[in-house]
Amino acid sequence: MENYNEYRRSSRAVRVGREGTAALTVGGIAPVSVQTMLNVPTDDLGACLSQALRLQTAGAQIIRVTVPTPANAAVFSYLHEHGVTVPLVADIHFDYRAALESVAAGADKIRINPGNIGDDERVRAVAEACRGAGVPIRIGVNGGSLEHSILAKYGAPTSEALCESALYHASLLEKFDFSDIVISVKSSNARTMIGAYRILAERTEYPLHLGVTEAGPRRTGLVKGAIGIGALLADGIGDTIRVSLSDDVTEEVEAGRSILRALGLTGGVNLISCPTCGRCRTDLISKARALEKRLAAIRTDRVVNVALMGCAVNGPGEAAGADLGCACGNGDALLFVGGKTVGRINENEIEETLVAEVEKWLAGKTG
Repeated sequence: MENYNEYRRSSRAVRVGREGTAALTVGGIAPVSVQTMLNVPTDDLGACLSQALRLQTAGAQIIRVTVPTPANAAVFSYLHEHGVTVPLVADIHFDYRAALESVAAGADKIRINPGNIGDDERVRAVAEACRGAGVPIRIGVNGGSLEHSILAKYGAPTSEALCESALYHASLLEKFDFSDIVISVKSSNARTMIGAYRILAERTEYPLHLGVTEAGPRRTGLVKGAIGIGALLADGIGDTIRVSLSDDVTEEVEAGRSILRALGLTGGVNLISCPTCGRCRTDLISKARALEKRLAAIRTDRVVNVALMGCAVNGPGEAAGADLGCACGNGDALLFVGGKTVGRINENEIEETLVAEVEKWLAGKTG
């Protein structure tokens, strides 16, 4: 696995999660975490619980919940009392009382823009409540909800505009000696989002939550998210991520994990497979899809590279270069383990054989 901290931007460490939760650190030298958000009505507690448990099982490390009214804050105690152990974030807009009630009900983090909840006394009340409970605050700036004054100054939700808004909101909390802060500056435009985070990374030491907001349906959103989040992480910028998709929210979790896996920043099974060409003599595309689904269910802190290749040009080299691999021929495949050919198998045995070899590899029983 890559050592992200060798090239990572220096940032403060912010603890997220109260006693009894799967608390984690955002920033500092902590691993990059994957977040998502419930998309069912907050007042439907049963639906919230079902979805939160599903996301927790899928690997979400932080889950955000919208809190339209103070009464909705009851969702946090309900979820934690019924088996949700990952930290929960209250998404607050306009009503500072919703933030106060969320803290009291057990929210592990607050997402808010201090400038849209009222005067200094309201900001002070939220800062003091969060400080007293050990609850951090994420300042979440989006291109679609910038202040009118900043839009008038820049003429559009530019990278500079997003950063100016975020730092202004941070200053409102700093005025009351609150510094347990995480910042996000999201845009639906990947280039704008990348530019905003690059600027922000130079101007503050607060940890950064990365994301391309309103990225679109699954295919479009995955591309935008991978470009925006991946480009920044590759340069050491970013401490926690969310891939926003108009899709099943579990897809967001797997997408985030996939980005981290592709950069070597988290454990898991990384599947290498060729795009196929006229030399391929097997239905490699179907085999790769089926194998990908099986391998995605294997959880590990280690990185395991598995290659599934379709012909003799790059196949043997890629398969030998991976931890485990198959180089397909005409009806059969060479099996590679640890860079060495260990046998020849029927093409119909590839999926089961590679899954079994991965499990043996992780158990230390290979070779």
